[in-house]
Amino acid sequence: MQAITVQDREAGASGLTLTELPHPHAAENDVIVEVHAAGFTPGELDWPGTWNDRAGRDRTPSVPGHELSGVVTELGYGTTGLTIGQRVYGLTDWARNGTLAQYTAVEARNLAPLPADVDHVTAAALPISGLTAWQALFDHAHLQTGQSVLIHGAAGGVGSIAVQLARAAGAQVIGTGRAGDRDTALGLGAHAFVDLQAEKLEDIGDVDVVFDVIGGEILERSTALVRPGGTLVTIAEPVTVHPRDGRAVFFVVEPDRVRLGDLAQRVRDGRLKPIIGDVRPLAEAVAAFTPDKRTHGKTIIRVAED
Repeated sequence: MQAITVQDREAGASGLTLTELPHPHAAENDVIVEVHAAGFTPGELDWPGTWNDRAGRDRTPSVPGHELSGVVTELGYGTTGLTIGQRVYGLTDWARNGTLAQYTAVEARNLAPLPADVDHVTAAALPISGLTAWQALFDHAHLQTGQSVLIHGAAGGVGSIAVQLARAAGAQVIGTGRAGDRDTALGLGAHAFVDLQAEKLEDIGDVDVVFDVIGGEILERSTALVRPGGTLVTIAEPVTVHPRDGRAVFFVVEPDRVRLGDLAQRVRDGRLKPIIGDVRPLAEAVAAFTPDKRTHGKTIIRVAED
């Protein structure tokens, strides 16, 4: 099968190549999925799991990408809950070969059934962004109806989903980003928008929840905006500065089959719309890691036709 692989850690994205690999093996409780569409995170080439397995052993050449939508073609021993020929989507393990390949082995519990009326490209944009946004807002920050939430990167892959989920939950939503992101964020349901390059973040005032995807100076400045009893949640970096009278949480997204099912249903109902940017074939996945211009929306790799 064809796959995108990486072997030289120092080379970064320039070390990505389109390669022929053996068909993957389905271990116990695995399924083999024929990948129709896949998503990736450019920064994953810096993640330890891209290079080493969970025991710390080198596992290169490795296949990046951790979001997929496709069709089950094989069941591993003991696998239950899914069937051959079933449409599925979900999130693959960080320390195993990923989704930028024609086929991949995935733990069955990391996948959810995909309704027939949700296309694979749309589904591939959901797993990391959708689960991250949900877990940040509701599992970690415990966002409630009527509360206020500041969402950084409101037009990005994670932030755009977070804006929609927070608005649907009845929260007062403030988004941030660049000037060109304003219309997108407001169109997704944000009540207000702050241009981080031209407007003063501190003028927002106190909020119940801050959801940060940027880190650095923005993360540090955001701690002062959390009102007493509130929560700052970030996926950018471990927290070193905490709100004076609130909580601070750094987390890494976890697979969740039930929540994936809920997100797919929201897409079906029109309550949730992932922002899709470039859609490229597998042969162009290497170039997609290092785009020559900033793209709007999440880049998806179309591996097979529906």
